[in-house]
Amino acid sequence: MTEIPSSLPPLSERPGALGWMRRNLFSTWGNSLLTLLSAAFLVWAIGGLLVWIFSAAEWRVVLVNMRLVMVGQYPVALVWRIWVAMYFLAFLIGNTVGLRMEKTTRKGLAVGLLFSPLVFALFSFSLEARLAIAGLSLIALAGWWLGSRWPQAFRRPVLIGWIIYFPVFMLLVRGVSGEGSPMEVVESNLWGGLLLTFMLTVVGIVFSFPLGVFLALGRRSQLPVVRWFSVGYIELVRGVPLITILFMAQLMLPLFLPTGLTIDRVIRAMVGITLFSAAYLAENVRGGLQAIPKGQFEAAHALGLSGFQSMLYIILPQALRLVIPILVGQFIALFKDTSLVAIVGLFDLLGIAKTVLAQPEFLGLQREVYAFISLIYWVLSYAMSYFSQRLEVALGVGER
Repeated sequence: MTEIPSSLPPLSERPGALGWMRRNLFSTWGNSLLTLLSAAFLVWAIGGLLVWIFSAAEWRVVLVNMRLVMVGQYPVALVWRIWVAMYFLAFLIGNTVGLRMEKTTRKGLAVGLLFSPLVFALFSFSLEARLAIAGLSLIALAGWWLGSRWPQAFRRPVLIGWIIYFPVFMLLVRGVSGEGSPMEVVESNLWGGLLLTFMLTVVGIVFSFPLGVFLALGRRSQLPVVRWFSVGYIELVRGVPLITILFMAQLMLPLFLPTGLTIDRVIRAMVGITLFSAAYLAENVRGGLQAIPKGQFEAAHALGLSGFQSMLYIILPQALRLVIPILVGQFIALFKDTSLVAIVGLFDLLGIAKTVLAQPEFLGLQREVYAFISLIYWVLSYAMSYFSQRLEVALGVGER
């Protein structure tokens, strides 16, 4: 008679759906009662929410104002430039997924790249907008297919694409030439909605990250002047809320400028957000630097590397790898904190929501508008979190 290997658990102890429910949900009479009450509450809450979404809510307020929510008062005749930038971004994302992710993950993300814009297209009002959004799915899927099919050929071009994307995006949105041309300059006071939120977030991340790294290194510097300046800046900025810095930039900064010199309100908001975020990023990076064992410094010195070379090639890459979760959490917080610019008169997503609700025909539809705005914030925040987790897995963060 063949003996059952000792590594296998008895049949009565093998895991299963019913066994898991019995052990975790119905192990005692108290747990059973709590499970039933929780299930009843979820059925009541989710059922009521679904009834409101599909029968009671008036989503016409979102459909009619979709362009306003996305780009604000950006000229209709020049919106094609934003679509070009979005197609470029969709191709880069699809290509990166095809290049960097594992085979099984690539397939799942490819499905997401294909269907997520198509689902969003259902909320669009015009046929042209639906076709344009469907084009995003096709471009993203094409980038994924090319990246997974010929990874070596696209590895360097996609890296170059990510490096030049932000300048290209700024060039397309801002424009360079005079009135009447396809690249006509669009003043930043016409930017709004998701476009302005995206611009504030990207500018804040791109410029606050290197500034935060320099401040973290300055706080550990052996030069007293550099160290004191870094400590003073970090502690001063971290001691005040972001809204205070935004009010300073919008209301008090013009008082110190020479007569006739003005700085655009959007630029002032970008600078305030960047300076605020840099102070918190500096502390996050400093935590990563302190987590590096002293032996790493000694080993780099033994190899003959200078202090600058040791920090650039040995210490700083390890420190940044350790604090990826914290940095991405800071970036997500920065993305959500951009909603504060609505208080100083800029029409980001939250400011546009207030504008929509001020229309006489849509009075009293706060739930629909804010639910849609919240959905946008959640989707983009979750996307940043998900790609952060994939990056951690790829770099082996938390593993030896």
